[in-house]
Amino acid sequence: MPALLFTALLTAALAGCGWQRRKTDQELGLNPEQARGRRVFDRYCDRCHNPYGSWSWGGPSLAGVMRKKYLPSGTPANEQRVREVIQLGKAKMPSFRNELTQEQLDELMAYLHTL
Repeated sequence: MPALLFTALLTAALAGCGWQRRKTDQELGLNPEQARGRRVFDRYCDRCHNPYGSWSWGGPSLAGVMRKKYLPSGTPANEQRVREVIQLGKAKMPSFRNELTQEQLDELMAYLHTL
């Protein structure tokens, strides 16, 4: 009985937070490059950034980031600037220059364009 009560309470709490099941790559319509970029995002970015919702874990949500006119910092939201921020870091965001290969960065950018 306690397990059933715990499950009911957890479900109610998550429903109140707007939690949703994570969609598959296929459900999101990701091509192979974008799917690999999603894995890069999961490994390096997900600890601070929410890719789909308006809330986040510390950094700003990245929902629609490549469709916005400006990044949260006020700089233009274009591919060159986003790549620079990822590689060099900015404010509280660390640099990933020594963490990501060029291929991983390209895959990550492909995924960010789907958000």
